[in-house]
Amino acid sequence: MSLAFIFPGQGSQAVGMGADLAEAFSTAREVFQEVDDALGQRLFRLMREGPEDQLTLTENAQPALMAVSMAVMRALQSEFGVGVEKAAFVAGHSLGEYSALAAAGSLGLADAARLLKLRGQAMQRAVPVGAGAMASLIGPKADVALAEAAAEAGSAKGVCVVANDNNQGNVVISGDKAAVDAAIEAAKALGARAILLNVSAPFHCPLMQPAAEEMAEALAEARIAAPRAPLVANVTARPVHDPDEIRRLLVEQVTGRVRWRESMGWLADAGGVTRFVEAGAGKVLSGMAKRIVPDAEATPLNAPADLEAFASSL
Repeated sequence: MSLAFIFPGQGSQAVGMGADLAEAFSTAREVFQEVDDALGQRLFRLMREGPEDQLTLTENAQPALMAVSMAVMRALQSEFGVGVEKAAFVAGHSLGEYSALAAAGSLGLADAARLLKLRGQAMQRAVPVGAGAMASLIGPKADVALAEAAAEAGSAKGVCVVANDNNQGNVVISGDKAAVDAAIEAAKALGARAILLNVSAPFHCPLMQPAAEEMAEALAEARIAAPRAPLVANVTARPVHDPDEIRRLLVEQVTGRVRWRESMGWLADAGGVTRFVEAGAGKVLSGMAKRIVPDAEATPLNAPADLEAFASSL
């Protein structure tokens, strides 16, 4: 059985995440302490206790989600002898790419935490709160073609593009608030439901260019090694292992489309992956994997018992 480790993105955070891992595994506690030390803040206490509105802030949610994913991977290795080498590939949804690279030894844990903190801050700085928006187009007719048509209609009012191609029936658009509002009406006319997302900035669209420029400077200084398992990148939906190419794609990803449906399809069809293992908070990506590749197995790992059961299944 060929497997891929996949790592969740923003939206999977919840108060209490990681607490059971820290209670069960000393290696998980060490991960959370290392992230706290790298950031100079008590992030793990915020993860454990909230408040939720502070945890949901982009600059906190991004390193926090990475920390949970790394706590899972480190505990899996130390307690059960299962490392990233068991995977043919790794992939992560948006910020999850940093988790994937940290898990694969391409980025150090402290560096990944600092980069994600900066990424969250840069994204928030790029567009004033309320000036941008994101919306999820859902339903049987909500595919990329419909989303692109809706975004084009919205573009008469400003920037509007497809930001996340998650799976058939779940595509996200992003841009100027007025443009997204217009695109929502167009999407409804085309037969899709549309829900404005509770986000603080319009991610993965050209409005994020200032954030991309900040990340380009930071990533130019970051130490990036070849990953121990190839990363299937968001913006290309293809594997990459060259450090300079990884660096370039991480910058492009700030403004570019998250091609998750295509990535999962490539992993299954060309990569031969039959089992997707979601390491981190929540089960969002496991649900997507089952919708994109119905014949594949999808295994979420976020509680201590999940790790033991997964290791026993190998």
